[in-house]
Parts: sequence; structure tokens; C-alpha cells
Amino acid sequence: MENEVFKVTGGSRLSGQVHVPGAKNSALKLMTASLLAAGTTQLENVPDIADVEIMAELLTRLGAQVNRDISNSTLEIKVPENIGHRADYDLVRRMRASINVLGPILARCHEVDVALPGGDEIGSRGVDMHIAGLTKMGAEFNSDHGYLIARAPKGLHGARIWLDIPSVGATENILTAAVLAKGETVIENAAREPEIVDLCLMLNKMGAQISGIGTNTISIIGVTKLTATTHEVVGDRIVAGTWAVAAAITQGEVTVTGVNPTHLQIPLEKLMSAGAQIEIANDSFTVRMTQRPNPVEIVTLPYPGFPTDLQPQFIVLNSIANGAAMVTENLFEARFRFTQELARLGADLQIDGHHCLVKGRLQLSAAPVEATDVRAGAALVLAGLIADGVTVVSGVSHIDRGYANFVSNLTSLGATIERTRESI
Repeated sequence: MENEVFKVTGGSRLSGQVHVPGAKNSALKLMTASLLAAGTTQLENVPDIADVEIMAELLTRLGAQVNRDISNSTLEIKVPENIGHRADYDLVRRMRASINVLGPILARCHEVDVALPGGDEIGSRGVDMHIAGLTKMGAEFNSDHGYLIARAPKGLHGARIWLDIPSVGATENILTAAVLAKGETVIENAAREPEIVDLCLMLNKMGAQISGIGTNTISIIGVTKLTATTHEVVGDRIVAGTWAVAAAITQGEVTVTGVNPTHLQIPLEKLMSAGAQIEIANDSFTVRMTQRPNPVEIVTLPYPGFPTDLQPQFIVLNSIANGAAMVTENLFEARFRFTQELARLGADLQIDGHHCLVKGRLQLSAAPVEATDVRAGAALVLAGLIADGVTVVSGVSHIDRGYANFVSNLTSLGATIERTRESI
């Protein structure tokens, strides 16, 4: 039996320019939002990643026709007047974002059966807030044989909904249900991520009436019908942040294009604290590093705080920093799981609950490691760039879920990395 792996040879200094595609965490949600309107929705700047393929298959099973043009980074979704209402387990278990069909299908069909989702192994991400919000809007829920079943026989109506935490997924599902509900829905303590803003902008193009976009209080006045539209996916700030860290830890100079730097304000400020020089432009930035990094304290929080999806990459930076720093994870309790693999590369890490003390070393040493989620996988590859020898990273299918052309992009920047197969 063979397993695909990345072989990373450490010691290269990254330099050059890399373009960031559309955000995974936006594209997938925009794809589900297309179900709200019959007709043809076209998405532009869609990343060439595995999760887009999975979501395309899910939409196809619901009755849509999905045509993808990778050369132009476009996706055409033809949605019929009548769509299916059952999202099967074999697809939902592979990708957490599948739960985002809940709001649109419930709004269109007044009934939906969604298998309880799977995805990355980074901790529990329940759907309690999704259910609580939609219940206030008139939905009735039960579960049966691993499926979450929702019915709204009288349709959905507006409600005032307070989220205990600014959950991205709950905000998205309530938003996409509310746009076709009767009356006004107000979401308080709503998520404010750029991907949420992107979703709201596309929904308004479709004819929705959403205000308070980008704030923690979003108001939605329901309409009777939406129309299909064309929309460009916002640039992926997490991929951009990954390239920024890669430049810093290899003492390189990399220009990242295709992203709004204001979406990365705190991570870029942390890199400056680490000693990097950063030049900002309208839709790009350049990271230049000429020294061993200074250690940086990290505390993950909902946007506009430090993103949890960049926490593993910054732990790698701290692992070779000139000193020690504490990293605090407030969102996902199992996100530190990857540190067991990083320790195999020689990193000095101490875990205490949701805190990780990282003591920097001059260099890491190569070893076989395994990716357990999208961002951990990318972080382990970055660690391989600064390790002595050849690091073999398995579980690369996780990385494929979030990073388009990962190997070719790294190679273009001067890294020595190859994708190959090994017997297991």
C-alpha cells in the first residue's frame, strides 16, 4: 500500500512573489448560498482545492449542475427551481463546511436532513448555536440515525438572536436562512470575519437586505425571492499568513499578492514584533526577515483578533525564536495536537491546558511527521523548511483541502520540496 507524502529539504531561503487565491472559508459558503436562488450563479477567484470538489459533489446531489473551470478559477452553479433537501453522510463527514447547506435548504424547502459533520481533528465544534438560532425562527429539530433533521412547516420568520460566542458557522446559517424569512432577523454578537462580509455582499447582490455588515450586530429583512449573481471570492488571508510566516522563518523576502492586508493586521504586527520588515500595498504585502525571529506571544480570538488558523504556523516560528513565548488557544481545544508531531522535529514545547510554552532552538531536525488537519499540515511543512535534513510529511490530503498548488508555490519561492509516494 502506498501513501502520498511531501519530502521537504530544509535550509532554503524563500524569496519571490506568490499569489493567493480566493479564500477556502469563503468559497465553500458562497457555494452553499447559491442554493438560495434558482438560476446560474458564477463564482470567480475560486481556489483549486479538494474541499471545493467535495462541495461541488454535494451541490450536484442536491440537484445543481456545477461546472468548474480551473484555468480561469471560476465555478458555475446552475440551481433548479426544486432542490433536494438531504445532505449525505459520505460527503458531510469529509468536510465541516457541509453544515452550511442547513440554512439555505431550510429557507428554500422548509425541510432539510443534514448528516452531522466531520472535518478537521481540532476539537468539538457543535451545532447547538445553529439549532438555537433557527429554532427561534420557527424551525423544529430532531435527530435520527446520525442526521440532523429540521422542519419549518409554516416557514421561517424573523427573530432577535444572541450568539453566546461569535460563531462563524452559526452566523452563516442564520444569515442564509433569514434572507428568505418573513420579517426582520437581528443577529447579535455575530461573527465579523472577512468571509462573513464576503457572504453578506454576495447575498445583497442576490437581492437580500442585510445591514450592519462587518459589525457584531447584523440585521436582515427577509425578501420573497433572490436572484442568481456573479461574485468574486475574497482573497485567502490564512494562506497569505502562511506564506508570510514562511518568509520570516527562512529569513527570506516574499511578496504576497491577491489579499487585503488589513485582514491580517494582527498577524502582520506580530511578525514585525518578531523582527520582520513589512511593506503594505493595496492588495499585497512584502515580508522581509534578516535575523533569527524574536519570540511572540499569541492569543487566539475571533476576528479581528488573532486567527486560530494561523496559530500552528506561529508556533513553528516560536520554535526557532531567540527566547520563549506563550501561545494561548481559546477556540479549539485539540488544536495543540499537532505539537506532538512538531516535537518529533526537536521543538521544545510544554502544554498546559489551552496554553503552550514554546522555547526557541537554533534549528529543528528532520523526522517523519503526520498532518492531522489543514493548518497543522502546512505548519509541519514550514517546520521542514527550517529543519536539518529531509522531513517527510504524511497526511498531505489534509493540506490539499486548503492550499492550492502548495508544492509548486513553494518551489517557485526556492524551497526544496516534492510530492511523492511511499510504501506503508
